[in-house]
Amino acid sequence: MSANQKILVVDDEHDIVDLISYNLTKEGYQVYQAHNGKEGIEMAKQVNPDLIILDVMMPEMDGIEACRLMRSMPEFKHTFMVFLTARSEEYSEIAGFNVGADDYIAKPIKPRALMSRINAILRRNTAETEISSGDKLEIMDLVIDRDSFLVYRDTDRITLAKKEFELLYLLASKPNKVFTREQILKAIWEDSVVVTNRTIDVHIRKLREKIGENYVSTVKGVGYKFELN
Repeated sequence: MSANQKILVVDDEHDIVDLISYNLTKEGYQVYQAHNGKEGIEMAKQVNPDLIILDVMMPEMDGIEACRLMRSMPEFKHTFMVFLTARSEEYSEIAGFNVGADDYIAKPIKPRALMSRINAILRRNTAETEISSGDKLEIMDLVIDRDSFLVYRDTDRITLAKKEFELLYLLASKPNKVFTREQILKAIWEDSVVVTNRTIDVHIRKLREKIGENYVSTVKGVGYKFELN
């Protein structure tokens, strides 16, 4: 599987880039490098990678801004993006997920753990999800089209980030069912990704901002559900 998959590593620390690239190459991935956000965007346009590893703190353009810009480009709407950072502040993680990050990996790099995480993320491209109710959901005034990763409310088209779409699709697939945080984490992020309850909260907030406040309700102390009015 990895022989045809491309990974772009973007970090201003050359030693880190070399370490990650060496381990990815050993696994059979095609690896490309860049050393700041601007270079990363240009390289991504050239090679169209399956996954991009972005350092948060870089000169000229940081990883947060680079991710935000690429998520606004149609060709990178569903590209996996993973942040790499030595920073432990909670706001940095929230900022990353706000602009569409799929995962967060902390420095110092542990090659075996890194490869396990990357392999698991890329397997999601071919793995079947837990949702099996079809490729399109029509519920209330929403049409949720899984083939195009688009949502329509009446005649309005709504574009969601990949994880936001998967979260909406999961909740809407079983209206009025309360999904616990643990169920959501397992279905959307799987066991291989270290995320927190705040991650879900951030994605729910972004989802509500885009589709409206009346669809997803909070069940305090338990989780979330799609409210069928």
